[in-house]
Amino acid sequence: MVEEYIFPQSIEEALEILERYNGEARIIAGGTDLVLQLRRGEVKARVLVDITRIPELKGIKEEDGFIWVGATTTHQEVAESPLIQAKAGLLAKACRSVGSLQIRNVGTIGGNLVNAMPAADSAIALAALDAEVEVAGKEGIRWIPITQFHEDVGKCCVNPCLELVKGVRFRPLGENEGSSFQRLARRQALILPILNVGVVVGWEEGKFSRAAIAIGPVAPVPFRARKAEEYLKGSPVSPESIEEASRLAQEEAQPRSSLLRGSAEYRKDMVRVLVRRALMEAAKLA
Repeated sequence: MVEEYIFPQSIEEALEILERYNGEARIIAGGTDLVLQLRRGEVKARVLVDITRIPELKGIKEEDGFIWVGATTTHQEVAESPLIQAKAGLLAKACRSVGSLQIRNVGTIGGNLVNAMPAADSAIALAALDAEVEVAGKEGIRWIPITQFHEDVGKCCVNPCLELVKGVRFRPLGENEGSSFQRLARRQALILPILNVGVVVGWEEGKFSRAAIAIGPVAPVPFRARKAEEYLKGSPVSPESIEEASRLAQEEAQPRSSLLRGSAEYRKDMVRVLVRRALMEAAKLA
């Protein structure tokens, strides 16, 4: 049972509280996942440390060649940000796909990452953007590439009893670069995705110069289709190249059969469809 609920006013204070309670305290922000986990007994905590009143963990800004999003920034704030819409459109669309409006107004980017689900919409978009996660701990600040942040289903490299996510950063899309986020789900409200795909591409002189394809859930962590990406780089910007990259992504993906999401065979076929749609849209925008 939770016995204490504390609102620290700074990152330093939050880390001091975590250290003081020696594994019995956990970070909480929106709590849309953590509260359910506590009720089900999947997570235990005597003290909850609410970081939503720490000003330096909130906001969206562009500086030093990066866009930075604070950990306690909500999905709705990201979706509505003119900066994100203009320079990282797939992230705005991904955040707009999360849950209901009520959930988006409470759930945070940092919490979504720490929850470490392989089909988390914002995580798939951030994986395609080659984002880095800023983590604060007793030893100071460290930056972790998002491709190394997730370790397994529900597990990331941050210990929420000792550390906290401060924010995430990525480079904005430039000229001749485009992005797309595609999502396949049953026609019900608040449903988890059967598949989702985030894509970023760039081109020069009629050829792809940049390609990132993130897919979920087809692995225990947000998955990057590296063979498809390597094929695209240097290939002509054409329907034929996009079709071949989609085929390669389908080959790489290893979804499993699920009562909620459908058979592995169906989902593997749909990987090709969604990657093709995403690449076509991103190439057109680029």
